[in-house]
Amino acid sequence: MLALLLVTAVLYLWDLSASGYANQFYSAAVQAGSVSWKAFFFGSSDAANSITVDKPPAALWPMALSVRLFGLGSWQVLVPQALMGVATVGVLYAAVRRRFGAGAGLLAGAVLAVTPVAALMFRFNNPDALLCLLMVGALAAVLRALETGRTRWLLVAGACFGLGFLTKTLQAWLILPPTALVYLCCAPVGRARRVGQLLLAGLVTVVTGGWWVALVELWPAASRPYIGGSQHNSFLELTFGYNGFGRITGDETGSVGGGGGHGGGGWGETGPARLFSSDMGGQISWLLPAALILLVTAVWLLRRARRASAAQEAAQRAEFLLWGGALLMTFVTFSFMSGIFHQYYNIALAPYVAALTGMGTVLLWRRPGRGGRVVLAAVVAVTAVWAYVLLDRSPQWLPWLRWTVLVAGGLAALGLLLPAVGGAARRRTAPVAAGLGAAVALAGPVAYTLNTVATPHGGSIITAGPSVQSGHGFPGGGPGGRWRGGMPTPPGATGTQGGQGTRGGQGGQGGQAGFPGANGGTWTGRPPGSTGTGGTGGAGFPGRGGATGTSPGAGSPGERAGAGGPGGMGGMGGLLGGSRVGTAARALVAKDADRYTWAAAAIGSQNAASYQLATGKPVMPIGGFNGSDPSPTLAHFKQLVADGRIHYFLASEGGGPGGFPGGRGKGHTATHGGHGGFPGGGGDSKGTASAISSWVTKTFTKVTVGNATFYDLTKPTTSKK
Repeated sequence: MLALLLVTAVLYLWDLSASGYANQFYSAAVQAGSVSWKAFFFGSSDAANSITVDKPPAALWPMALSVRLFGLGSWQVLVPQALMGVATVGVLYAAVRRRFGAGAGLLAGAVLAVTPVAALMFRFNNPDALLCLLMVGALAAVLRALETGRTRWLLVAGACFGLGFLTKTLQAWLILPPTALVYLCCAPVGRARRVGQLLLAGLVTVVTGGWWVALVELWPAASRPYIGGSQHNSFLELTFGYNGFGRITGDETGSVGGGGGHGGGGWGETGPARLFSSDMGGQISWLLPAALILLVTAVWLLRRARRASAAQEAAQRAEFLLWGGALLMTFVTFSFMSGIFHQYYNIALAPYVAALTGMGTVLLWRRPGRGGRVVLAAVVAVTAVWAYVLLDRSPQWLPWLRWTVLVAGGLAALGLLLPAVGGAARRRTAPVAAGLGAAVALAGPVAYTLNTVATPHGGSIITAGPSVQSGHGFPGGGPGGRWRGGMPTPPGATGTQGGQGTRGGQGGQGGQAGFPGANGGTWTGRPPGSTGTGGTGGAGFPGRGGATGTSPGAGSPGERAGAGGPGGMGGMGGLLGGSRVGTAARALVAKDADRYTWAAAAIGSQNAASYQLATGKPVMPIGGFNGSDPSPTLAHFKQLVADGRIHYFLASEGGGPGGFPGGRGKGHTATHGGHGGFPGGGGDSKGTASAISSWVTKTFTKVTVGNATFYDLTKPTTSKK
């Protein structure tokens, strides 16, 4: 176990600072929470508490405490996430080992550690790392309750589910129904006691997750930050709407891109094949077919076990049902949800796949008779074929690996079948075949994971592994996630290590002008002193209308190479990956910043976060993450300006108040961005962000510094209206 945890720690901590501040949306909130306890409590985007992030704050707390103790930097932000990954692998190992032995625990832990999407998210600062740890902890506690019948373990599970709610709201409760059902049917206590235990555990869940919600809802709205992601300043609205049932139905007020309607809208086709598709398969599905086959086989083999006559087998069946129920519930939800769905969400499936793989493999290996070996041979063969398909989606990346996996998988399956035919000599081939089969099963995920670890990631939409052909991409642009000239790699660009560029959607309309590659003194989303693996800088971010990037080769060390190509993300860049902050722009915003509550204001949280992290001063994100939240109102913004509390308004990086592509605000359809156009609230002239932008540009003095355009809110050009 110690060796497993040590290898996992090295894997997750290696060159961690190469990703800089990773998702600057959350890093800015971490910075705010490290200097303001009020911002810490609410999860505010800025230390002046104008608006919160669009999630509850629990995932921010460990990172904010780290930054408060050790100072602001990439390591201080990301190390807590990596340690959560190591802890998750350890808890999973311990949970599986109790009933199936150390071999099963090691296999399960190894599968989780090298699952590409897990390696991605345990090296990133999104809430999914903490949520994954809490869900594994909850199921491990339920397994102890199933073993002993003691209430305290169910209470621990309830606390984990409650904290999970404070991490990512209702997603944490997705596996509650199958978990409760398994305990109700399989617990070694009387039925009435089971019901009472579950009710008590439910109370703990509500209290653990609800205390913060109650305080926020009862807190006077005028003295707390606006609840980001909501349209009426309500956390309950955020929970059940944008972050809740809206994710299922696609009716997400304030959402940007996709969602809504048949087939998942802009978030990919829904259906049972969704998680096996080009842009999802390499993240999670390497061992998903194997886990499903092993689950069905194990439940069938253990179907007749009864607690009185076969306690060990009954307990094993309950464990399969618990992990399997969590897997199936999550799989079905992710496959058919019509709202926002990103590739990295699949980390939720990783521990369930890993547990079933470890338990099922050991159960069948120890099973007397030929049937177990035959099923294992089939699992190895299916896994090898599917790995070939996944690797073939990146034909220029390690082309030899897919054929090696396919041939070696066939040999391993044949070796496992030989002992089933009979004969002592043939049975001696089984351990060798088993070892080869394990290597085949893990070869693809390990290669993807090593590629992920070697590639810096930043922005709001990230993916693990090399670029793939026929990837879905983000609506209005390409998949984000790779640092390239300081911005996510646009569609059509050459991927890292010679991989093919992912085929994304059409370039966003009304985007900003192309950004040059990073050069001396330009803020690239990485803290001072952070380093990355050397590489020639890529071409600039594509400009409006999908124009190719500018200033190729000007990138700084640590930014991966890639040539600009057509079909770029256009205006999605600032929305999903933040702005570039030049040295002069940073100095401008930081000058005399202590005289103001907010050094500047910017449309959208990512743009504001870039300047906040660059200067260390509060920057107001108008409209929250998407720019579609009605915060602040135009009247409130005018009052703040009149009171001298905001110094600058950031208009754009290319001159003029460029807009983002329209999003799915309530009552709005997606519209093109443009002069003052913003998502959701929206592309028309009635949105709050648009109204503020229009008022500012007509009223105050423009200041241009490099590629950045500001308006000095202390210097009106005309009388204020």
